[in-house]
Amino acid sequence: MTYPTLTQQALDQQAIAQQELDGLLEAQAQTVALAAPSKDPLTDRDRTIIATVVSQSDYPHDCQPQDVVTIWINSDGIVWVKMSHGFARFHKEPFKAAVAEVKATLPETPRERNERLSAELETACTKFGLWHGEIDWVSFSTKVFRGKDLVGFVGCNDEGWYSRPRQYGRNRISDSASTAIASLGARVAVAA
Repeated sequence: MTYPTLTQQALDQQAIAQQELDGLLEAQAQTVALAAPSKDPLTDRDRTIIATVVSQSDYPHDCQPQDVVTIWINSDGIVWVKMSHGFARFHKEPFKAAVAEVKATLPETPRERNERLSAELETACTKFGLWHGEIDWVSFSTKVFRGKDLVGFVGCNDEGWYSRPRQYGRNRISDSASTAIASLGARVAVAA
């Protein structure tokens, strides 16, 4: 029985260069694949605000939030907005004022609401010498403690602030975090 024999042929310079290039491209592809994707710095809310400001200006196109690509400020204090159909140019201070005006007309985001309620709860807990457990951010509710002792449950919903001394039972509706905590029987902390 005969067996075929393979013989090594001499590599020419082109083949060597091609192998080297293939190796470099493979290494670069792996490096790029490992890099984390960049996060878009503009939120949907940002894009809505920017699109509204641009639409209210003398920009010739109607601008929608999805048209906003990016925004930057150059060293001359000029704000540039790149959109899918061109660029808009604004002076920094008037643009800042327009953004504040538009922002004031938009409804509060869940995150802004939670931050506002959290700050109010923190102030009320400090006033009464209490602390609260981990907040359930979806329903905005938590347990309130004095030291290690459970004082009750406090939260905020569409009806307003509420409290109850036990996990189950009727909520006592209040107009602020302080009155909700006070309805649990807590008294203002007095310095000794």
